[in-house]
Amino acid sequence: MPIKMIVGLGNPGDKYTKTRHNAGFLFLDRLLEQTGGSLKADKHCFGRSVKTFIAEQEVRLLAPDTFMNLSGKAVIAACHYYKIGLGEILVAHDELDLDPGVARLKLGGGHGGNNGLRDIVQKGASKDFARLRLGIGHPGVGRDVSGYVLKPANKSDQLRIDDAIAESLRVIDLVVKGEFPRAMNELHTNLSK
Repeated sequence: MPIKMIVGLGNPGDKYTKTRHNAGFLFLDRLLEQTGGSLKADKHCFGRSVKTFIAEQEVRLLAPDTFMNLSGKAVIAACHYYKIGLGEILVAHDELDLDPGVARLKLGGGHGGNNGLRDIVQKGASKDFARLRLGIGHPGVGRDVSGYVLKPANKSDQLRIDDAIAESLRVIDLVVKGEFPRAMNELHTNLSK
């Protein structure tokens, strides 16, 4: 199914700009460098959004301003207002279970402990949406996760995250056109080299 909206998850505000948890926002920033345009406040969806074109198709980009744990409020409001089904969105987010430098596309599934995904699943009553999982690594101990995701990555990890985002952007046309098996194969194979 073609993608009509791409959502980047993160926390708004300068305090969080360079944190690991904002990998989804960083992905949107890089995508906007490629497509042109900039996010603007959007009263209809509790966030910032812009209409752009990818693979000659109209796509809405959304950065929720609700903070990570309430991402579903913005995503579901945008889906309702812009008449986009949950199955027509791609959510880009940080992923603790993947090392920095690894990106994986996934269709459906659980939230994997990501509170932004959890809120989208709960408020949308569905887990049937596409995800772009951007690896940030794990601190090793569960109780350290909150502090870890809310701090900037070290320089080498950030370079790896940037590389994974660049590789993800290389297949974004395929993703938007709904060619998921091909996009997954190209992304996962290239990042394995």
